[in-house]
Amino acid sequence: MFHRPPGTWRRLRRLIRHVPLINRTLAAYYCARDPETPLYARGAVFFAIAYFIMPFDLIPDFIPFVAHLDDAAVMLLAIRLVSHRITPVHQEYARRRLEAWTG
Repeated sequence: MFHRPPGTWRRLRRLIRHVPLINRTLAAYYCARDPETPLYARGAVFFAIAYFIMPFDLIPDFIPFVAHLDDAAVMLLAIRLVSHRITPVHQEYARRRLEAWTG
């Protein structure tokens, strides 16, 4: 059985605020969940999130320093595609979610 060291979740909650693009990614996620957002924009955001999670990338994740450049580029492109559709409501949902995660 897997055992996590004590304080793991506490450390993760502290670090999440320092993840690049976390605020924009969360706001884009809430934008994509909004039924008023066009299908192409919703698809772009969900594709970018799936690509980030997917274990197979254009640049393998085990290569130091450049491993996550393709993930960030895909996410930035999706965020740019929907940025004009992100409303203050989406931003507020993202802010609240981040606060809930980080305490």
